[in-house]
Amino acid sequence: MPEGPEIRRAADQVEKALLKGTVLDVYFAFDQLKGYESILKGASVKRVDTKGKAMLIRFDNGYTIYSHNQLYGKWYVRNAYNYPKNNRQLRLALHNEKKSALLYSASDIEVLRDEEVPLHPFVAKVGPDLLSEEVTAEQLKERFQSKAFSGKKWTSLLLDQSFIGGIGNYLRSEILFLAGIHPDYRPKDCSEEQLERAAEATITMVTQSYKHNGITNDLELAMKLKEEGKTRREYRHWVFNREAQPCRIDGTEIQKMKAGSRRLYFCPTCQRKLK
Repeated sequence: MPEGPEIRRAADQVEKALLKGTVLDVYFAFDQLKGYESILKGASVKRVDTKGKAMLIRFDNGYTIYSHNQLYGKWYVRNAYNYPKNNRQLRLALHNEKKSALLYSASDIEVLRDEEVPLHPFVAKVGPDLLSEEVTAEQLKERFQSKAFSGKKWTSLLLDQSFIGGIGNYLRSEILFLAGIHPDYRPKDCSEEQLERAAEATITMVTQSYKHNGITNDLELAMKLKEEGKTRREYRHWVFNREAQPCRIDGTEIQKMKAGSRRLYFCPTCQRKLK
């Protein structure tokens, strides 16, 4: 499933394509949305927001298209009416004079009045979006220490969209590694210093992944490895997908475990238990 940085990059592309000029044509695949085609046709896109893994395309006539890519959804931005050749099902198409924004395979699409957006079940429960909202490390630290979250394992929290929106499996491993926190820990098990590192690591990893196309490893090291001919899989991450390979910090063998039925990677020395 695409994580927050991937959705934010897709939102940037959709926004760039649609922001100038009016929407000349709209297509919805689902019958219950067909009535909105004429409502949105002729309107202009004001901006494209994200909330976790959801995208919000906001129009100047008071309507918003909500979409969630789920596991298989994918956005394409192409020259107008230039459809890609693939076996996916087209679910949503927005066309202006020069560009088309096309959403394939996703089934979670709704049209809402602007005032309904905050009440949408997903939007209402999702936590802060670090790429679309101003969130400080101190605010995150306070969130970590709150009654609602402090007693839950980090491995569960970081996949809980009500905790922080947009974090998924690869970011979970990378954040915990950069913060030096063992996967068995909860926020309440951590020192003040660890909580501060966790807050900074969360912002750093999410932002870097967004700006650098999913690369969470040290950028200088990633570039060096790329120049040496390493594949993207080999230079992309600190620990994720690197089971049995040496830690980039101290050479310890990276371990893999299951947490919440999903794979997690960590360094047993950089993330050792202190208690």
